[in-house]
Amino acid sequence: MKLSTRGLLLLLTGLILGLSISIGHGVLAEREAAQKTYLPLEELRTFTDIFARIKNDYVEEVDDKTLIENAIRGMLSGLDPHSAYLDEESFNELKVGTTGEFGGLGIEVGMEDGFVKVISPIDDTPAQRAGVMAGDLIIRLDDTPVKGLNLRDAVNLMRGKPGTDILLTIVREGEDKPLKIKVTRDIIKVQSVKSRLIEPNVGYVRVTQFQANTGDNLYDAIDKLGKENKAPLKGMVLDLRNNPGGVLNAAVDVSDAFLEDGLIVYTEGRINDSKLSFKATPNDVLNGVPLVVLVNGGSASASEIVAGALQDHKRALILGSKTFGKGSVQTILPLSEDTALKLTTARYYTPSGRSIQAEGIEPDIELDHLKVSSVDTPDTVDHLKEADLSRHLQNGTPPAKPAAAEEGDGKKGDRISLAKQDYQLYEAVNMLKGLILLKK
Repeated sequence: MKLSTRGLLLLLTGLILGLSISIGHGVLAEREAAQKTYLPLEELRTFTDIFARIKNDYVEEVDDKTLIENAIRGMLSGLDPHSAYLDEESFNELKVGTTGEFGGLGIEVGMEDGFVKVISPIDDTPAQRAGVMAGDLIIRLDDTPVKGLNLRDAVNLMRGKPGTDILLTIVREGEDKPLKIKVTRDIIKVQSVKSRLIEPNVGYVRVTQFQANTGDNLYDAIDKLGKENKAPLKGMVLDLRNNPGGVLNAAVDVSDAFLEDGLIVYTEGRINDSKLSFKATPNDVLNGVPLVVLVNGGSASASEIVAGALQDHKRALILGSKTFGKGSVQTILPLSEDTALKLTTARYYTPSGRSIQAEGIEPDIELDHLKVSSVDTPDTVDHLKEADLSRHLQNGTPPAKPAAAEEGDGKKGDRISLAKQDYQLYEAVNMLKGLILLKK
């Protein structure tokens, strides 16, 4: 078929227009890509100008490495409370801390309004034995005021040779004047999992911190309880109170111990590597017997992953008070053999798609105005929450995801003693007995 001159002109015009549109789209795409990789030259110029002024005019000489590292720390501290630059000392402490042995007082701390605030004291550590509580505000370390120090400086002051003392001046809600608490430094060896038979057929397992070997330790503890009971347990209390969190995989292992299938937790971030999901494997270590999980305002991060997964799957009854609300994931990105970047790269979500960031886990049964116990705090103390931290990450809109499928001997004297010593645990055991009867 032959084209007329007019038809040929129309065809050529169409091709030219199509090519122009294609080129236009290509230019726009290049501009968008350029904008994403755009360097803020004006801001960088300001940075170099300030750098040069400090080098030339500051009252004392400062080396380049110190200035650059301080600039990096400042850049990260402006993001959220959990992103940080890890120098050689900090990086080593992080690696040692996840294995369960490190030096210090035994408290999980954060910075708030220029002061050190206690997120949670760790079990069986000098700080806990001395009476330091979650929510305490540390305003002075020996004779040094905390105001004006950064968190690292404050932590370095709290560290020292084992056997030496430090005097903490603490402001505690409900107290008329500051408290002075002397703490003796020691090597902190955290026993991740503790267990005992609280009554015949009723086990008690406390997870103090999520470390690399916590999952294995949990299985061993439950196996030991079964042998001690000389029969399979009929119910168990899992105590996550004042547990500040730890390793994500350990939280997955603990959740998986009590679930047979379904989603445990998933993470969502901007890059593909931050999008992960973890599913349960077959076999429930308790074979479906009733489980009660204890939480409070000191239960954070990995503790909230476990509580959220078991709550969403209706595998356990969550009892206590609202949790801390740390629903973000930090990735350790090595920069060299000795340094690393700890960067918040994702939020995590419970199986039903809940983000607990700055919100926390609401227990199924709220227990307020509790008596003081060895692992709980008085009702006069408000726990520090993730939402209370400066620059905390907002909750975010959850992506659409499919919902998940649905030591005593039992004598009256022991029951009274437990009620006095740990009222929350006492109520958990009562609730557990009811669940056992209901299951029968």
